[in-house]
Amino acid sequence: MSDMIVLQRLRKRFGPVVAVEGLDLRVGSGEVLGFLGPNGAGKSTAMKMIAGFLEPDSGTATVRGHDVVNEPVKVKAALGYLPEGAPAYGDMTPAGFLDFVAAVRGFDGRERWRRIDAAAAHCALAEVMQRPILTLSKGFRRRVGLAQAILHDPAVLILDEPTDGLDPNQKHHVRNLIRTMAPGRAIVVSTHILEEVSAVCTRAVIIGAGRLLADGTPDRLAAGHGTLEAAFRAITAGLGERGAARA
Repeated sequence: MSDMIVLQRLRKRFGPVVAVEGLDLRVGSGEVLGFLGPNGAGKSTAMKMIAGFLEPDSGTATVRGHDVVNEPVKVKAALGYLPEGAPAYGDMTPAGFLDFVAAVRGFDGRERWRRIDAAAAHCALAEVMQRPILTLSKGFRRRVGLAQAILHDPAVLILDEPTDGLDPNQKHHVRNLIRTMAPGRAIVVSTHILEEVSAVCTRAVIIGAGRLLADGTPDRLAAGHGTLEAAFRAITAGLGERGAARA
């Protein structure tokens, strides 16, 4: 299994606040990694550094062997990113927004519309493609954000709360989509829904105060605690000052 994402001693601070502190992590092809931690743990900051939206203060992050600081265009070409909140241009329709993203990604002609149609179908957007994004529900806006992330068929996906705002049927659909896309890719899923980790992730890591606290399969992390939720509470409460632990 080849490494698709490699973080080495990654560090980021905002003034006196240390968001990520010496984070080491490798994610291989075929892995769906659940990225867990309490609010303020550094999850979104770490994902923004992987995606090239924030520059690390020190350490390195690579995507498919490309350094996020020195080779940002190659990183972004290999990566699909769904940020927290799924930001988009509210006055655009999903059709217009996906057309804009496809053009930025370098697709033209029939290939552009093939990509748009495929992404929209994967995310079940047919009924809202011509409505302004601003008027859509939170769930549909999230699905528009997911569609733009997968439009170019990336080798690496970074998904920050991909099912936030979705109803149970929509969550089931997105989880199946993640499972379907997993072979040959590296997918990082940040979520506060721990049942989602057990349902779709092959591996989970827990971070707190910007540091790695635990790393293992969901079943191994839950072992001895009964459930992954109980393990999460115990790990974030009891290991934050004692360093990293591997399950």
